[in-house]
Amino acid sequence: MGKRRVPDLYRAPFPLYTVGVHRETGLVITAGGGGASKTGIKNGLHFLRMERVDGQLTASLAHSFDTDPRATMSLALGGDVIAAGQDASCHLLRFKERSGKPPGKGGGGDQGVQRRKGGRSQAAGDASPETHNDTTQITVESVGEVQTDFSTDALQKCVRFSADLNLLITGGADGHVRVWEYPAMKKKFDFKAHEGEVEDLDISPDNKQLVTVGRDFTCCVWRNDQLATGLRWHENIPNIPEKMYRYQACRFAKVEDKAEALRLYTVQIPHKRDRRPPPCYLTKWDGRNFLPLLTQPCGNEVISCLAVSDSGTFLGLGTVTGSVAIYISFSLQKLYYVQEAHGIVVTDLAFLPDTPQGRTVLGDNEMAMLSVAVDSRCKMHVLPNRKSFPVWLVLLLCALMVVGVIFLLQQAFPGFI
Repeated sequence: MGKRRVPDLYRAPFPLYTVGVHRETGLVITAGGGGASKTGIKNGLHFLRMERVDGQLTASLAHSFDTDPRATMSLALGGDVIAAGQDASCHLLRFKERSGKPPGKGGGGDQGVQRRKGGRSQAAGDASPETHNDTTQITVESVGEVQTDFSTDALQKCVRFSADLNLLITGGADGHVRVWEYPAMKKKFDFKAHEGEVEDLDISPDNKQLVTVGRDFTCCVWRNDQLATGLRWHENIPNIPEKMYRYQACRFAKVEDKAEALRLYTVQIPHKRDRRPPPCYLTKWDGRNFLPLLTQPCGNEVISCLAVSDSGTFLGLGTVTGSVAIYISFSLQKLYYVQEAHGIVVTDLAFLPDTPQGRTVLGDNEMAMLSVAVDSRCKMHVLPNRKSFPVWLVLLLCALMVVGVIFLLQQAFPGFI
């Protein structure tokens, strides 16, 4: 662990704010842009196709979709629909893969695949003699849009689909959480969850609990639009004043090999930036009764984002200084760390899904996670399979050690036994 170089998987022509992996196709969807300001920086969604070429992981630009004049700051994937947070709205986009040539300049973007020699991809617009088109093409169409924030800041902060794709939940800078019936996009609930911005939210797999994180130092559990409880992570930790920390992120996760168990993970960061900053904290909660199970410090770099693997085994953390870390969920111990993997704040993370496509890309590694940042780069972080020994072999070695110790003692002290 420590400072090392992680090669770029892809570099976009604009800052990247969010990333997701489509479960069915394995496509990586990342988005960002320069916003409405006339800086000449584009706004768009990029679809990347990952594959292994001669054992090396590569990413190719399969399609680019223009979202001018708005940058996509958050997204959620629900089947073949992307819920993209753009300014004060949630824009629903449906994408499809089809065979044949691209329909000229239709479909809202430039289409085609560009790959850099040696496996590194190139952003659209960078001329390369290796440029070629795949036979499979991607089309994107708008299928709806709703306003999700009514503050003067005009910003949707977060968006999530429920596991059964019956609900879409959005959180805004106005502190409101809005729950929409999907796909009709009929508003089901609209309630004030926090004083100030909603930083993050997640919904339990059974749709019974909704957890929200705000800049007002609170993390709340909701049933429908009614407050069920507020979480208090530091009650049993000494010397932490009430408003020294605030919640930054939250994620539900299942427990491997325990079908009925559910966990919630939250990140707490210092409210004020000090010259010698105190550590951030990672907390594991029982996802049924919301009692804290374990809290561990996770470094002095301020955490910017959190992700959880499909199995619930791994947690990913990004920081405002560009570092990336992976923790094991059981003990909250660090397994992987790259200092300043990005040149600036890590804006989003996504684990490869546990699907046939994901396992093909994974190869011999145990886990892989994508990170994106304002530096326009998308990077892949892999964790090699951890070597393990059979229990019988461990017991045999222990027995041999005991016999060896007894033999040495007998030689050194005749008559010991």
